[in-house]
Amino acid sequence: MADGEETELSRRDVIKLGAAVTLAASLGVGVGDSLGAQSSAAAASGAASQTFFTPDELALVDELSELIIPTDDHSPGARAARVAAYIDSRLAEAWEEQDRTDWREGLKRIDQLSQESSGKPFMQSSADQRLAVLTRIARNEKEPRQPEELFFAKLKSRVVDAYYTSEIGIKQEMEYKGNSYLTEFVRTDVS
Repeated sequence: MADGEETELSRRDVIKLGAAVTLAASLGVGVGDSLGAQSSAAAASGAASQTFFTPDELALVDELSELIIPTDDHSPGARAARVAAYIDSRLAEAWEEQDRTDWREGLKRIDQLSQESSGKPFMQSSADQRLAVLTRIARNEKEPRQPEELFFAKLKSRVVDAYYTSEIGIKQEMEYKGNSYLTEFVRTDVS
């Protein structure tokens, strides 16, 4: 990088880098193109057969997920990847009751914060008001202290995991093409 030159990463770029590291660590040898389709199909069938969230909670998680990973010109966002349905199915199967309790309390806290700031529940607030609530709960993301900040860390982690293990996240966002045959190995170290 030249003197005075700055690079600016978008929120999506930072999330993508983190997801790439996680994906690379979890893929392993022998994982093929069907990985994304399998996790999407599992999420869809799991959400249809067993649910945890109420319809209002599911709509709230869907909206929060889309705010965290919105649709852009490169790929669809969290809503298209059915992130909320995936989270719902995982919580429906959770072994620990505390996981489900934390999510219910976290969603209630988001509605309370929305009521405090705009006088309306989160889903009845304007787009700017919703973004203000999300910004508020994300402000101490690196060192969360308040219950809503701790919940945001859980929420974002689940959204990122669900999105980047979906077919949309893997194939469209990450542009993963699957295992491919190499005719030669190009050495990249500089010893």
